Amino acid sequence: MSGPHFTTLGCRLNAYETEAMKTLASGLGEVQVVNTCAVTAEAVRKARQEIRRLHRANPDAPIIVTGCAAQTEPETFAAMPEVARVIGNAEKMRPETWSQMAPDLIGTTEKVQVDDIFSVRETAGHLIDGFGTRARAYVQVQNGCDHRCTFCIIPYGRGNSRSVPAGVVVEQINRLVAAGYNEVVLTGVDLTSWGADLPGQPRLGDLVRRILRLTDVARLRISSIDSIEADPALMEAIATEPRLMPHLHLSLQAGDDMILKRMKRRHLRDDAIRFCREARRLRPGIVFGADIIAGFPTETEAMFENSLRLVAECGLTFLHVFPFSARKGTPAARMPQLPGEVVRARAARLRAAGEASLQAHLAAQVGRWQTVLVEAPDMGRSEDFTEIRFDAARPVGQVLRLRATGHDGRGLLG
Repeated sequence: MSGPHFTTLGCRLNAYETEAMKTLASGLGEVQVVNTCAVTAEAVRKARQEIRRLHRANPDAPIIVTGCAAQTEPETFAAMPEVARVIGNAEKMRPETWSQMAPDLIGTTEKVQVDDIFSVRETAGHLIDGFGTRARAYVQVQNGCDHRCTFCIIPYGRGNSRSVPAGVVVEQINRLVAAGYNEVVLTGVDLTSWGADLPGQPRLGDLVRRILRLTDVARLRISSIDSIEADPALMEAIATEPRLMPHLHLSLQAGDDMILKRMKRRHLRDDAIRFCREARRLRPGIVFGADIIAGFPTETEAMFENSLRLVAECGLTFLHVFPFSARKGTPAARMPQLPGEVVRARAARLRAAGEASLQAHLAAQVGRWQTVLVEAPDMGRSEDFTEIRFDAARPVGQVLRLRATGHDGRGLLG
């Protein structure tokens, strides 16, 4: 290994920020940077496990730990003998953090550099040339969250909501289009809160329409959204803009009203069902993914059944199921917890419902023509984000039309 080596855990926003850090830390020598996730206790455990693994593989390379887990639990990582530096989420994006660090990390600055994340007021638009394949690029437009769901530690890792100005977003997307990207994904921690801190308080729908008006991006995607905050301009764009992809990932979390209230969510189950019905009316064929937590404290079997039925009632295709994980310092951690075996069993039942829904979706697509973005020589994704594998190699980044001839249970075949 020569120069910094990066390991990214967690969300797409972390992956985006890792790409920015690669430029900022390019002057360092042989160091290992671990960009951590704190969404669950399991994510923190995996971060510690990965740090130990990296140290065993290369004991002479100092390890820098950053990301959400480093922000929320700096003392946990500072106490690990394998760790040389702990850097907060704000600090990791500052050029001076890296420029003031000696290549061997010895004798320069304190071991822990983690300030109050809630003092951060702006989110810079880090201009990177995309990451992953040359097919799809991710653009950070928002960071942080102003809401305090009772199960969530993320606001304490990311701070309050901050938005990247629309002009900066448009500039970056134009650069990415010029570099050859055919698809751009807008990312953030709480994407539908974009604009609340900007002059005039524009909404996410305003940003989407501006991007489509001022750039030639072929395909625009939105990452996870809070459906209760979907504004009229966004719904209009869903209905009228063919370049806005017909796939939305929804932060639903539960399908029972009492559990939603105890989570301190801002929607009820009927709100979720109504949103999906309206979006489907505006854009027939739109596909939904969703996050759902299994085994939230106090959840009865009847309450869980309401979440289970939501898969069918909302027509959810791509399900992300999270067994409840108590995060120290959150209100939900102080609520009456369910036995672990109950949580795991409910998560398995939710995953089974999601799997059945995916199989039905795949079967319905067989025989239909798909517009596909090639992500790898033998694989791409349709407009609704369904994976499709090819019978012959295709150029990465190309958008082409294919007919789905079958499916293998995971994706389509074309």
